[in-house]
Order: sequence, then C-alpha cells, then structure tokens
Amino acid sequence: MKTIFKPLTETDEVLEAAHRVAMQEKQAEMHALIAAAKERRGLTIVHTGNGKGKSTAAFGLVTRMLGHGKHCVVVQFIKSGDAATERNLRCHLLRWHRCGEGFTWDTQSRAGDTEAVRTGWQIALNAMQDPEVNLILLDELNIALTYGYLPVAEAIEGLRTRLPHQHVVVTGRDAPSELIEYADLVTEMREVKHPFKAGVQAQAGIEF
Repeated sequence: MKTIFKPLTETDEVLEAAHRVAMQEKQAEMHALIAAAKERRGLTIVHTGNGKGKSTAAFGLVTRMLGHGKHCVVVQFIKSGDAATERNLRCHLLRWHRCGEGFTWDTQSRAGDTEAVRTGWQIALNAMQDPEVNLILLDELNIALTYGYLPVAEAIEGLRTRLPHQHVVVTGRDAPSELIEYADLVTEMREVKHPFKAGVQAQAGIEF
C-alpha cells in the first residue's frame, strides 16, 4: 500500500518551528550542564519513601555495576533468610550478607536487632576500606537508623571514611533528615496504589 504524505499546514509549520526553537534552547542548556560537570567521585544515594521500589531500584544499580565488571557488596539489614535472588545472583564480583532476624514486629527484640545491625555495619565498614569494591548497597539501613539500632551520626561518619571512588546506596523508608542532607542523590518513592491492600499476596520476582 502506497503511503500518502500530507503537506504541512501553516499551523503545523508554526508548531514545528516553535518545537525546534524550544529543543535548541534545551540542547544548549544540557550541553552547558554537561560541560560544567567536571568532578568524578563516589556518590551517596538514598532511596526512601513509603512506596515500593526502593530496594528494587538499588538492585538495578548493583546489576548495572556487575555488568561493568565492578565489585559490589550487599549488606541487608533487618531482612533474614537465604533468598533465591541471593543464591542465583552470586558471582565472583558480588558479596552478599544478610544481617537480620526478620521484620522488627516479628523479632520484638531490640537487643537482638541491634546486635544484628552492628554485625552488618562492621561488614559495611570493612567493605568501605576495600579498594576492589566499587558499590556498597546498605539495604534497609534507614529502618535501623529510625529505630536507633545504629546512631545516625555514626552512620554518616562511617560513610565519610569510605574510599573516594566508592558509591554507597542506602534504602528504607523514613530516611533521617541528616542523611538526606549528607547524600548526593535522594529519591523518594511515593505509594499511589499497592496490590497488598487489595488482598494480593507478595510474589516472587516482584516483592522478593
């Protein structure tokens, strides 16, 4: 079937010209921002908020780093057990540590949760002094900070001591204001709708 091209109308030409001018201005703005960005260093990234996707996005960064051949360390606070994702993603570039006894409302032990967080935090500090490590994911650390299992000031001081090239990603709702202030990149996930509230169970590959 032969394609018939309709000539542009006067209105179309005006819109096209306006669009071209707007995109040229945007291009100049973006080129200026790119030219001004000279510094290269490790970033502190925070994923927080009450919406789903905080850990999911962080694991996406881990996958991307692994794709670049970079070494990553995952330290999961609060969460317990040996998940299928951990077993299946293991490779020589990835170290994965689960340092938790489960949901805080199930453990109901401040002392036990604090001890588990302390164990995980020491693993994180060790990774921050390992020159081979490029990215450290501190999954659900915000929860530990919120409950006071680890003082916020101590956590930030630890982040300050890491090697300059390392990126650190911190996940969990209710990120402390001090951590948000310190971080380079902060994203807040906002819940709009969630299937759990409609009675849909958590599912492999989606929630865990």
